[in-house]
This record gives sequence, structure tokens and C-alpha cells, in this order.
Amino acid sequence: MPNMAFSEYCPLDEKLLIDYIKGTPSLSSRIGNNFDDLVVKEVGDGNLNFVYVIVNSIGSMVVKQALPYIRSIGESWPMSKDRAYFEALALEKHGRLSPEHVPEVYHFDRTLSLIGMRYLEPPHIILRKGLIAGIEYPLLAEHMANYMAKTLFFTSLLFRTTSEHKRDVDKFCGNVELCRHTALVVFSDPYRVSQYNHWTAPYLDHDAKAVREDNLLKLEVAGLKSKFCETAQALIHGDLHTGSVMVSQESTQIIDPEFAFYGPIGFDVGAFLGNLMLAYFSQDGHADQANDRKAFKAWILKTIEESWNLFHDRFIALWDEHRNGPGEAYLPSIYDNSEVLLLAQKRYMADLFHDTLGFGSAKMIRRIVGVAHVEDIESISNVSKRASCERRALDFAKMILKERRKYEGITEVVAAIQQF
Repeated sequence: MPNMAFSEYCPLDEKLLIDYIKGTPSLSSRIGNNFDDLVVKEVGDGNLNFVYVIVNSIGSMVVKQALPYIRSIGESWPMSKDRAYFEALALEKHGRLSPEHVPEVYHFDRTLSLIGMRYLEPPHIILRKGLIAGIEYPLLAEHMANYMAKTLFFTSLLFRTTSEHKRDVDKFCGNVELCRHTALVVFSDPYRVSQYNHWTAPYLDHDAKAVREDNLLKLEVAGLKSKFCETAQALIHGDLHTGSVMVSQESTQIIDPEFAFYGPIGFDVGAFLGNLMLAYFSQDGHADQANDRKAFKAWILKTIEESWNLFHDRFIALWDEHRNGPGEAYLPSIYDNSEVLLLAQKRYMADLFHDTLGFGSAKMIRRIVGVAHVEDIESISNVSKRASCERRALDFAKMILKERRKYEGITEVVAAIQQF
């Protein structure tokens, strides 16, 4: 329900936010209507939004508000604040499918582009920060595989009727501006001169130029861009990097699905694996005499391998379990024996694997020579060392993007990573 005292959009500061909470029962009840010992802290360190943590002795919550522009750049790059609406829709939909890995939404106000949701209290931290610190998360691969398998399978035509699927595709088509933004920064800008591109100059000047002049790379990226823009396989998170995951040793929570739309499944899986690969290549820049990071690098590779293998197995298991369900992609009257179903599944998963490698590689490239880099690499203070890490990651990503179809399994990809 909207708060009638706030009938028009305005960015909320801490004082206005407290006034808003007081007039919104679904939020004020979370802190026992007690404002005496309330602590409000703005923690948004991302590129887009205001994020407030609200805590008192009784309860807590997070309130997130979208701005009508990209926060990290300013009003010169406008962006629809309606993204908050699609984020709330995606959180609620994915939360029903994977409640153990998606924070609960308490309140949404479309006028203010504001979401109130569960606060993921310490020891939860952003996964990217944990990877920079060299912290292992033994349940990460299992949790991410479960989340991805459930949210992607149950929103695909493998499980849903065509009419249900098309209705939801239509609903999320309104998030076109963020889709266009993704297409721009992932599939277009790194391959041309753009005012927002940057890299570790002068070390990577030649490397950035080589990306812009690589004809085969451009052809492959064109195919990926086409698939991203034209394929409506499932409701994807749309920005599933390691900054969109909060973790503790026991818990994995997926946040920030404001880029959500019906797109290619491999874009989500690739985003997660590609960001783990960036974390791997950054480790040499974080190594020191006390910790050479070799054991942690091995753990990252193991997590990459397990994440794909567990996702693959759970996705197939859901398909087997619901093979006679309402899904209209593979009708049981046609795929009526185990042999033909197995062939269909093998082809589907092989295509999905190659999509995953392609999208993951494209995401890696844009984080090195495009806009909005990753803290894993940016936090390496020695510039020469940072550039060396980036070059290895970039060379690997370019190779995989162009040659991804020759890889039959994730073990081969992990072996290729180690060679770089």
C-alpha cells in the first residue's frame, strides 16, 4: 500500500525515511513501532540505488530506493526508476520458488520506487567481499545450484504452459530500459570507442584496442547479444554477479534482481561463473608472503566446477520429476520414452552450457575494458600487478568466447583456466 503522505516521487533522506516508516504499518511493525533507539545507515555501495539499513532492539529491515539515474555516474545517465517494480516482482516470484535463498519482501511502494525487505544481518556479507578476503564458503556451490535450478526451471516452458509463460514475458517486457542498458554495456561498448569505457592505462591500452579490432570476437558477441535480446527462456535475475549474493558459512541469499526479465538461462549461470573466474584471476594480486592464495584459488576452481555440475544435475532432476507436468516445451506425448527424452535433455544442456560460457566470458570482458569494473581487481593497489591479472582474465575470456563450442564439460574449462 502506498503511504498517502508521500504522493509524489522524491529521494528519501534519513529523516524522510523515518517519517515514511512511521506512516507505513507493514514497515513500522517490523521494528515494533519503536523509534527511540532506531539506527538508520545508508549502505548503498553499488552503482544505482539508495540502500538503508534500519535496526533497533526489536527488529530490522532494509529499505531500497531507486533513483531516476545511475548513482555512480549521475544525472547525465538517466535510468528508469520503475526498475524497483520489476525487482519487487522478481524477488516475490523467485522467493516463492526458492524461499531459502531470497530475502522476504515486506513492502513495495511504486510511487517512491521503494522496497522494504528482510535485513540480512551479520555475519552475512557480500560474496565479492568474502572472495577478496579469501574466505571459503563450503555450501556456496550447492546453494547457488539450487537457487538457479529452481528459479530458472520453474519459470521456463519446461514447466509452464505457453499462455502462462507469455503472460509473464509480457509483464517483464516493461523492464526494457534495463535490458537495453545491459545490452549496451556488455555486448556493445567494450567493442567500440565509448566515453564510459576505461581500463588500467597505459598497461592495457593495446589490449583494449585489440578487443575493438577482433572481428571474430565481434561476430560471436553479436550472436550472444541477439540471444540476450530475443530469447525468453525463463525469468532471469539479469545481474547475478558476486555482488548480488550475500553469504555466511550457512546461508546464501540472492539480492538486487532489478535487471530481471525473461531472457536466456545461460545469462544468469554465466554471470555467476564468470564472476567466480574474475575472482580466481584476481587472487595473485591479493597474495602476499603470509598467504600465497594457492589453496583459495583451488577452492574457487572447485566451486566453479561444482556450481555447474550441481546446477546441471538438479535442473535435469526437476525436468525428470515434472516430465508429465503442464510444461509445453517437450510434450510427453512426443517425448514418450527415456531414449528420446535423454537425447533432448543432452542437447538442451549442451546448448545451455555453451551459452553459459559465452555470456560469462562477455561479462568478464566488460568488467576489464568497459564501464563498472569489479572490486576483486580494482582493489589490487599495485597497478602493474593488477594489469597482469586483468590481462590473463581478458585473454582467457576472449579465448573461451570464441572457442566455447569445443568444450564439452566444465572440467575442461577449469583445466583451461589453470593454463592461464
